[in-house]
Amino acid sequence: MKRRLTKPVFVGKVQVGGGAPVSVQSMTNTDTRDIPATISQINELAAGGCQIIRVAVPDREAAEALPLILKEINIPLIADIHFDYRLALAAIGAGVDGLRINPGNIGGREKFKEVVAAARERNVPIRIGVNAGSLEKELLARDGGVTAAAMVESAVRHIKMLEELNYTSIKVSLKASDIPLMLESYRLLAGLTDYPFHIGVTEAGTIRYGTIKSAVGIGILLNEGIGDTIRVSLTGDPRHEVRAGLDILKSLGIRKRGVELISCPTCGRTQIELVKIAEEVEEKLQGLDKPLKVAVMGCMVNGPGEAREADIGIAGGKGVGIIFRKGKVIRKVVEAKLVEELLKEVELL
Repeated sequence: MKRRLTKPVFVGKVQVGGGAPVSVQSMTNTDTRDIPATISQINELAAGGCQIIRVAVPDREAAEALPLILKEINIPLIADIHFDYRLALAAIGAGVDGLRINPGNIGGREKFKEVVAAARERNVPIRIGVNAGSLEKELLARDGGVTAAAMVESAVRHIKMLEELNYTSIKVSLKASDIPLMLESYRLLAGLTDYPFHIGVTEAGTIRYGTIKSAVGIGILLNEGIGDTIRVSLTGDPRHEVRAGLDILKSLGIRKRGVELISCPTCGRTQIELVKIAEEVEEKLQGLDKPLKVAVMGCMVNGPGEAREADIGIAGGKGVGIIFRKGKVIRKVVEAKLVEELLKEVELL
């Protein structure tokens, strides 16, 4: 797919836009003032494939925690700031790699100019975060509610504010929980600017439904070439956000990190404990960084043929199964050892 050409912006060492691979972000759900807990969660997310992390900075104590956190992590850190420009200045002074702010609620134009000057001095990019739930009142009144046109106008206003200050290290997000609204907003803005986009479905919901909504919304935009960095917003452990984000990229062939598991639906021919085996394989290979396709198929009749694109796979029979590579059978294995033998083959690849 042809991706929208955007300007490059650097969040720490991670390039966003300008043809760089689409990156996966998340946000901590720890209290930023709890330094050990926040460091631990960030490092766990990084180990799972998160490339950029964001933390809430609601007060001075949280801002003062940032230098200590930054010393113990190895991925770029973005400070999420609302209402108080002094917190943005403190975060920049602490050495953060990016800011997420709403220029309209940071304290007025003069204070905003102060933040931009500090960001320019330290080469800190700013994400303009437009959200369907916090649009300017006059835009809501004009359009009779939240519309894509209003969201795009809000973003354009904020972009112009930054450009008038000769600042162009900008990323933009137009998030909504309503997928058609989110899609229309990003599509409209894509024709008006070449700044990189942070895309996502905000307040997507619980892990199950929120993952589905995010996959649909983010997946459609990415398939249209729109989007430079993504965040899956879920109610729950942020590790699920990272996994879902990586899986979205993997399913579209945009990024090949880790194992892609292929498994068939159960049917009347299935004679092994397919669900249990597939879940065990998925769990065992969760942390593997090799770009592999691994198949777990329910029967030996169609298994190797249907999953011939898999690098390695297994197919079950009655009490026995086969291991196959690129559709060719390697050997038979008793059912109890299928997973064990499959993992041995994965190690050899």
